[in-house]
Amino acid sequence: MNFDNKTVWITGASSGIGKGLALAFSSSGANVILSSRNKSKLNEVKSACNNPDKVQILPLDLADFSSFEEKVKTANNFFNGIDILVNNGGISQRSYAVDTELKVDQQIFEVNYFGTIALTKAVLPYFISKKDGQIVVISSIMGKLGTPLRSAYAGSKHALHGFFDSLRAELYQDNIKVTIICPGYVNTDVSKNALTTDGSKFEELDEATANGLSPEEFANKALKAISKQKREIIIAGTKEKTGVYLKRFFPSILLM
Repeated sequence: MNFDNKTVWITGASSGIGKGLALAFSSSGANVILSSRNKSKLNEVKSACNNPDKVQILPLDLADFSSFEEKVKTANNFFNGIDILVNNGGISQRSYAVDTELKVDQQIFEVNYFGTIALTKAVLPYFISKKDGQIVVISSIMGKLGTPLRSAYAGSKHALHGFFDSLRAELYQDNIKVTIICPGYVNTDVSKNALTTDGSKFEELDEATANGLSPEEFANKALKAISKQKREIIIAGTKEKTGVYLKRFFPSILLM
């Protein structure tokens, strides 16, 4: 896993999985661009990196599509180009569909789906012009199956799989790779920041999330998959992986 002279742009990089990926890429020799809405936390992540002199901060709101063209220009100028875009930013959910206001469903899709594809589309012309590049999508086990309290979140992740599977086929001739990574439970603040019925935060740490993989363990496995340019990989515990295979071969079991 040598990413020397590679420039990696990570969204949602201020905490959790994004922070873990930033630290891992920095330790592997990459130039790293960190993006999220929280500039102060991004600076904390930069300071924690092995090579902070090879890290740049680029505040970004995934719901502000109109800013992406300018953000891509800035990102390209930091280290004379981008090699890997890691679409990690997103919002989770903890509410039943029947109780969830439509504006919450829309907010989750705006960030998780439309924000991700809009930023990817803003980067694509550059990748296509140089006939090289890798797009990494941090999806979820929820991109493979659905569970209670995650309807909009699962929907947004399922949509990402459809879009990026199609995009991979379209970009094959341009030598641009697409890697979809599906995490199971990772010990982050994702449940605390998850949206509830009216859009307010859940503010609690799920037991399953608390017992999940560490961000460091997840990041190390993710970097191996990215370096091998895998098409898709599940990084999760046995329970989550079993759920994916049950959904595929014995779907009725998950409804019991």
